Amino acid sequence: MQWGTTVTGVVTHSAGPAVALTLDACGGPNPGRGGNGVDTELIDLLINERYPATLFLNQKWIRNNRPVFDRLAANQDLFTLGNHGTRHAPLSVSGKMAYTEHGTASVGEVYDEVMGNQQFMTELLGHAPRFFRTGTAWYDEVAVEIVRTLGLLPIGFDINADFGATASAKVVAANAQKAKPGSILIGHFNRPEGSTFEGLKVALPAMRAKGVRFARIEDVSIA
Repeated sequence: MQWGTTVTGVVTHSAGPAVALTLDACGGPNPGRGGNGVDTELIDLLINERYPATLFLNQKWIRNNRPVFDRLAANQDLFTLGNHGTRHAPLSVSGKMAYTEHGTASVGEVYDEVMGNQQFMTELLGHAPRFFRTGTAWYDEVAVEIVRTLGLLPIGFDINADFGATASAKVVAANAQKAKPGSILIGHFNRPEGSTFEGLKVALPAMRAKGVRFARIEDVSIA
């Protein structure tokens, strides 16, 4: 009955007191290109300036970027690594589409989309991810309930900084600075050709200077 990014059961904000910065790596068919890219400048910014973040990683992206994955996994005091699906499909039990991407079409496909990458990441990390974000961040409410039954929290957002890494640096910076304590902010670090880094390198220091704190999802109070 529901279809979108804010359906029943999706966590879109926290009770604070910090902003939860979340960044997706979506994956794609071509190694080192498109959705499989790496915005190294953005990752360096987060690490060098100690901005905590929750990073949602798609299985295709991980397979094409194992050295980068290993670097992120070595910084789990700063980063929480979340499950971003096996093939980056919107999560539906009836085959709905989001943007140009076909969603899962049954309960079994929902399970495979979630647990394929969950098991893969668990083997690599030595522990199971606790948080999930579906491809495109679109769900139906039945799929959300399946995610929760599988022991993961489906994480959405209330601030969209980069519109899938398509926004200009000026727009990214302006959107990000709309975040307030309790916000969950979404961006992307798999498309270096976009302007996410250029926008966040302006926004994050400006927000910090105003007293905004940043935190991983696990370090805020989920509403």
